[in-house]
Amino acid sequence: MPSATETPRLKVLHAFKVYLPDIEGGIPTVIRQLCAGLRDRCQSLVLATRRGGTPVRITIEGTRVQRSLSLGDVMSMPIAPIYPVWFWLLARRADLVAFHAPFPLIDAIIWLWCPRRPALVVHWHSEIVGQKKVLPLVRPFIEHTLRRADRVIVSSQKMIDASDFLRPIAAKCSVVPFGVDLSVWTELSAEEQARIAELRAHYPRLVVSVGRLVPYKGYEVLIEAMAQVDGTCMIVGGGPLQDKLAAEIVRLGLQERVILCGRLPFGELKARLYASGLLAMASVTAAETFGISQIEAMACGCAIINTDLPTGVPWVARDGLEGLTVPPRDHGALAGAISTLLDDPAKRADHGAAARARAQEMFTEARFVRESGAVYEDVVRARVSR
Repeated sequence: MPSATETPRLKVLHAFKVYLPDIEGGIPTVIRQLCAGLRDRCQSLVLATRRGGTPVRITIEGTRVQRSLSLGDVMSMPIAPIYPVWFWLLARRADLVAFHAPFPLIDAIIWLWCPRRPALVVHWHSEIVGQKKVLPLVRPFIEHTLRRADRVIVSSQKMIDASDFLRPIAAKCSVVPFGVDLSVWTELSAEEQARIAELRAHYPRLVVSVGRLVPYKGYEVLIEAMAQVDGTCMIVGGGPLQDKLAAEIVRLGLQERVILCGRLPFGELKARLYASGLLAMASVTAAETFGISQIEAMACGCAIINTDLPTGVPWVARDGLEGLTVPPRDHGALAGAISTLLDDPAKRADHGAAARARAQEMFTEARFVRESGAVYEDVVRARVSR
């Protein structure tokens, strides 16, 4: 129990559809950062779904995870009939509910009933992009959630400006950029330095792309662009498009110049980023709201090529400063940008140095956790005072 002079930790319920160890990266990683980084200030509990045959309750790095059985997915939505019951039970005991959107099941749960006691913070990670047919059905529930929310956290101002949902409630939105632990990217061991030198010797004109092999990442555009580039592209990541992309590489005769690396150990990914000094992120839809892989590459001193999406992507690495921004789905413009930076090592290095400086100034994990925690404490104080 806390002493008389200690401030009790806030009881925070993080609600999303999936969590570690079932899914790594993306939103689960953000939740993990918040749970670990705010451990001294918050007693966190994560509510997620689980597959059949896996434990109902687990502990991940000291954070308790309550999991509700999912019978499968329909249009990326888990069918988890007991999830609403768990949400209602756990939310009643919390000081704050941190809802990581989009997950329309929670919007429906909040519309049916949400306890008045806990504050509600919505982490607005993205709009519903891939399943637009369901948007008219779920829009009333989402709007109700946003009205109930004490605060909405977004990763960039551009997300507010571009959103029909967020513009009307801009006054309750807080911009808190994502961040990463830069130290693990900036420090190099002797073994890592040797590996970087080896890669540079074998691939003197290398560009790297990192992410899940899913449609919104635009890998088809990147592969087509590489047909016009004198260089090698390594795509790091796995996903459902693996076979389709491999076939496209063969069709274009690019087996020697486009390499699907699959998922790599951290050290191998890091070595490739340093060996290249150039990250290409060819995302084609607003499902790419920020691009944490940009920050990781920026920490390694990489110049960035990204696309002009109506999200935070081109704000993270800015055109002409930390790299180059091209129109989405334009393989010609993408090829031109890649060639420009491969042909001009000095320009690439200048962009890379600016990228590292921006990452250190704007996108640290410590800043993301600190500012998110300040929002949590602020809204709980305000709700208690009311």
